[in-house]
Amino acid sequence: MEGSLNISDIFGRDVFSDKVMRERLPKSVYQRLRKTVKEGYELDPTIADSVAQAMREWAIENGASHYTHWFQPLNGITAEKHDSFLSAVDSEGKAILEFSGGELVRSETDASSFPSGGLRATFEARGYTVWDCTSPAFLRREGENVTLCIPTAFCSFTGEALDKKTPLLRSMQALSREALRLLRLFGNTSSRSVKPTVGAEQEYFLIDRKKYLRRKDLVYTGRTLFGSMPAKGQELDDHYFGVLRSRVAAFMRDVDIELWRLGVTAKTEHNEAAPAQHELACIYDEANLAADHNQLVMEILKKAASRHGLECLLHEKPFEGVNGSGKHNNWSLMTDDGINLMNPGDTPHENLQFLLLLSCILAAVDIHADLLRLSAADVGNDHRLGADEAPPAIISCFIGTQLQEVVKQLIGTGYATNSPRGKNLRTRVNTLPELCADGTDRNRTSPFAFTGNKFEFRMVGSSDSIANANIVLNTIAAEQFRAAAERLEKAAKFDLEVHDLIKELLTEHQRIIFNGNGYSGEWVLEAKRRGLPNYPSMVDSIAALTTEKAVKLFGDFEIYTETELQSRRQVEYEHYAKVINIEARAMINITGKQIIPAVIHYNTRLADSVNKVRSACPDADVSTQTELLLRSSKLLAKMQAARQKLLSDVEDSIRIPDPEKRARVYRELVFPDMQALRGPADQLEKIIDKDLWPFPSYGDLLFEVSEP
Repeated sequence: MEGSLNISDIFGRDVFSDKVMRERLPKSVYQRLRKTVKEGYELDPTIADSVAQAMREWAIENGASHYTHWFQPLNGITAEKHDSFLSAVDSEGKAILEFSGGELVRSETDASSFPSGGLRATFEARGYTVWDCTSPAFLRREGENVTLCIPTAFCSFTGEALDKKTPLLRSMQALSREALRLLRLFGNTSSRSVKPTVGAEQEYFLIDRKKYLRRKDLVYTGRTLFGSMPAKGQELDDHYFGVLRSRVAAFMRDVDIELWRLGVTAKTEHNEAAPAQHELACIYDEANLAADHNQLVMEILKKAASRHGLECLLHEKPFEGVNGSGKHNNWSLMTDDGINLMNPGDTPHENLQFLLLLSCILAAVDIHADLLRLSAADVGNDHRLGADEAPPAIISCFIGTQLQEVVKQLIGTGYATNSPRGKNLRTRVNTLPELCADGTDRNRTSPFAFTGNKFEFRMVGSSDSIANANIVLNTIAAEQFRAAAERLEKAAKFDLEVHDLIKELLTEHQRIIFNGNGYSGEWVLEAKRRGLPNYPSMVDSIAALTTEKAVKLFGDFEIYTETELQSRRQVEYEHYAKVINIEARAMINITGKQIIPAVIHYNTRLADSVNKVRSACPDADVSTQTELLLRSSKLLAKMQAARQKLLSDVEDSIRIPDPEKRARVYRELVFPDMQALRGPADQLEKIIDKDLWPFPSYGDLLFEVSEP
C-alpha cells in the first residue's frame, strides 16, 4: 500500500465490531447481545438468526464468499474449515446464499484428528465448534479470497473442552465473580465485572526465505539442529533498538496494516537483542481477545514475511549461541467501569484494596508455582529458560523496592506507614527536562514481575498460545480472592481483619518474593533453601497438571474436569516425544544425506591434493593437508557413531507405549544423543570449504537479510 497512512481510517475495517452490530442489528437484538458480551449474561439463542443474517450481509458486501468457525485446538495453532454461503440453487439456476443462526452458533468437525489425550478415538470422531460472541468475527483476506472468520470454542461429542479458549473463558468468569466479592467489601457497588487484561509482547526472527528453504532443519522443526557461531554474534549490542533495514521496515508496515484492519492494536516494534531478531507488542485487551489477537499476530507475521521474501521464525531458540525468543504476558485486572485494580496509587501503603489483591496474588503464585511453570512449558522453551536471556525455570516474584518496603512494614507490624517515592533525576544538561523516576526499577530476570500497574509473566515461549498462562493466572488468583472474601465476609471488624489477613498472607508466602539477579547461581541455591520448586524441563513440569491440588483447584472453579486434566497431561507428554522424535529424525536424515557426503567429498579432495602434491614434488610439506584430513576423518567417524546410536535409540524409544515413559526417554536418552551428534558436525562446519558445506551458515542466516 503506497502513500500516507491514516490508522483511524483502516482500524477495525475488517471486524464485525460493536459499531457494525449497532448499525446493522435490530435494537433489541443488539442490546441483548451486548449484555452477553460486556456483562457476562447468558446468550439468548433466539437472537442467532438476526445476528447471522447481518453478519452474512456485511461479509458479502466486503467480498466474502466463505465463512469458517475459527478455533484453537490443543496443538497450539488455529484451525478452520471453510464453507461457502451457497446453500441451494433455485429453479432458474440462480444461487441462493444463506447463513442461518444454527450455522453461526454451531458447526461439526472431526475431533479425533486433533490432540485429545484419549478423549476422542478415530471411531468416535464427532466434535463441535461453538460461537464465542465475546470475540468479534472478522474477515481474512488472502489475495482475491475473503473469508468470514467466526471465533469459536471447541468441544467433544461428550462435552469435554478440546481447546484453549473454553477453559480461558471459564477462568475469566471465575475470576470476575470472586474479585467482585472483594470489591463489594471495599464499598464498590458500581463495577459489574472484573476482566483480566493482557498485553502480549511477541518476539521473532526474520531470515531470508531462500536461505531458509535450504535448511531442512528449519523447515521441519523451526530451529537449527546444526550450526556453528560466526565470528560476530550479539556481543556488541548493536542490533537492539537499531535502525530498521528498509526490507524489515516494509515488512513491519505490511504487518501493521493487516493487524489494524483486524482490530489488533499493534503498538510497538523494534529490533531485539539478537541479530535478525525483532519484537511486536500490542496494547492491552481483555484476556480472551488478547489470546485471539496474539494468534492472529503469529499467523500474519508468518504470511507477511513470505510476501516479502522472508521467513518468520517463532521458535523459542532457532539459533544456538544467541538470544532466543519469548512472549511477555503482561497481566492486570480491570473493572468494566475502567478501574485498574493493579494500580497501587501514589501512596500504596494506604491502598488496602490493592495490598490485599497483591498479597492474594503472591500467595497464589507461591502455592501454585508448579502450575505457573507448567503454563509456560514448551519443547522449545527448554532451550531458552535460564539461559541468561530469559527468566530461570524457578518461579519467583519481583515487586520492587517501593513495595518491598511496604511489605516489610506489613509483615513486621500489620500496618504500613509510608512508601518510598520516585526521585527527580537531573541529567545535568540545561536543555533537557528534569525526570521523575518511577518508584522502583525493573528486573528482567524475574519470571513474574510487578511493573507499576501490572504483572509481567516473562516465561511464555514465543510460539506458544498465551491462553495457558492466563488460564492458570486467572484461576489461582480466583482461588485466593474467594478465600479472602469468605473470611472477610464473616468479619465482625472488617478493617482489623483485612490488616490481619494481609499480614498473614505476606508472612506465609514471602519466600516467593525475590528482587535480585535470577540468573545467578546463588539464586538457584537460595531458591532451594526456600523450598521453591525447580522444573528445568517441560517433561519435569507436566505432572503438575494432575496433582491432587491441581484437580481440586480446577474442579472447584469448573475450569477443567479431572478427565480433561488427564487428557491434557497425555497430550503434553505425547507432544514432547513427537517433537524430539521429529528433530532426531531430521538430524539423522541431514547428516546421512547432506553432511556426511559433503565431508567425504572434502576428504577425497584433500586426499587427491596430498597425492598430487607428493607426486609432483616428493619433498613438499603436506603436513597441513594431512592434518586436516586426519582431523576431518576422525570427526566424521565420531559423527557416524553418534548418528548410529541416535538412530538405534529413536527406534527403541518410539515403541514405548506409555506416553510419560516415552517422553522421559526422549528427554534423558534421545536428546543427549542429538547433542552428541551435533558436536562433531558443528566442528566439521568450521573445517569444510564453504562451497562444499550443504546449507547456509549462521552468518548467512543472521547477517544477510539483505534487500531483495
